[in-house]
Order: sequence, then structure tokens, then C-alpha cells
Amino acid sequence: MSNLSHLTYERIAEVLQQADMISPATAQACLAELGSSDPHLTPYDVALSLREFGVAVSIHSDDIDFLEDSYGWLLDEAAKVTGGAVTVAKVRLVEGEEDEGFGPPEFDSRDDVLEFERNGRSVSIPAEHFSEDYYDTAAAVQAVAEMSPDDSPRAFHIVDFARERNGVYDTVMALVSPEQARILEENLGLEIRGARHSVS
Repeated sequence: MSNLSHLTYERIAEVLQQADMISPATAQACLAELGSSDPHLTPYDVALSLREFGVAVSIHSDDIDFLEDSYGWLLDEAAKVTGGAVTVAKVRLVEGEEDEGFGPPEFDSRDDVLEFERNGRSVSIPAEHFSEDYYDTAAAVQAVAEMSPDDSPRAFHIVDFARERNGVYDTVMALVSPEQARILEENLGLEIRGARHSVS
């Protein structure tokens, strides 16, 4: 295993090229955007960098502006990661009944349905929302997973990393094959959840 204590954006770009996830031209362009500084990258920074290199999306854990628009934006970003293999259209959040719980009003939830067309096929995902300002993360993860290309070894998987106690983190999902997951895990110290691969 390589030294993971001083990962840089340049090293991450090298690993992504080794995994055949980005081209040299993409690596160069992304590195130019990220800047020439060489900061100490935390494990979370490493995970988020996959988004910057165009091979992942992140599901925001903090407040968002508008639920329906934000789901649409997230799925558009996932479609871009597939390079056109998957398209998304007609993203709609169908609002359901509000469940008045036994606690304060801020703990009331609403059972909605996230609907969209993926390559022309209708997809419906149940989503529970406690506010107009936050994703249902489980529903968002399922929606992004639905954007995985057909007839391909690549699929969207959650990228896990070493976390600090009480930290608040976005959920990162990368489009990887089992072999690409192995390369990222061995060289970047990440864990790609659910990406089955053989131990080399």
C-alpha cells in the first residue's frame, strides 16, 4: 500500500488515471482548477476530490434551497459523471401527507415521492422530508444509484473515509467498477461500499 499520510491532488490525479477513470487532459484541467497549492488533505478532502475530478457526486448534508430543484441538480450531476450513458428528465417531487408526530412541529415529517425519467424509463422513490431545506439522504442515495449505466461494470457506490467524531459530512458517491474500487481503496485510503472486488 502506498503512503497515505501526504496525499496531494497530483497523486489523486495519478491514481484516477491509473484506474482509467480520467484522461491526462482531464487531470491537467482539474489540477489547474484546484490550484497549485499543496494543502494537507484530510480523508474527507480526498473523497470530495473525486467530485472535483468528475467521477463522483456529493449529497449535501446541510441545508439546501429548494428540494425539487436540488434533486434535479443532483441527478443532472450524476448523469454528467456517466458521460452521457444515462440521461435524466422530468424530475418531480410529489408531496404527500404530513405526519404530525407526538413531538414538536419541527419533528413532523412528510411522505413524498421523488419521480424522474432515467433513459426514458420512469423511476419512483419514496422520500421522507422533515423540512424543505434538507434531502432525504437515503432517497438521494437510491436516486443516484439508479443513474448507474446499464450493461456496465461501473455503478455508483458510497465512498467512505476516516471521520472525526461529531463531524458533519456530505455523502460522496463515485461511479466505479470493482477493479477501480480496489485501486482507489489501496492507493487513496478510501472504502467503496458495496463494490465487490477480488483481493489481489
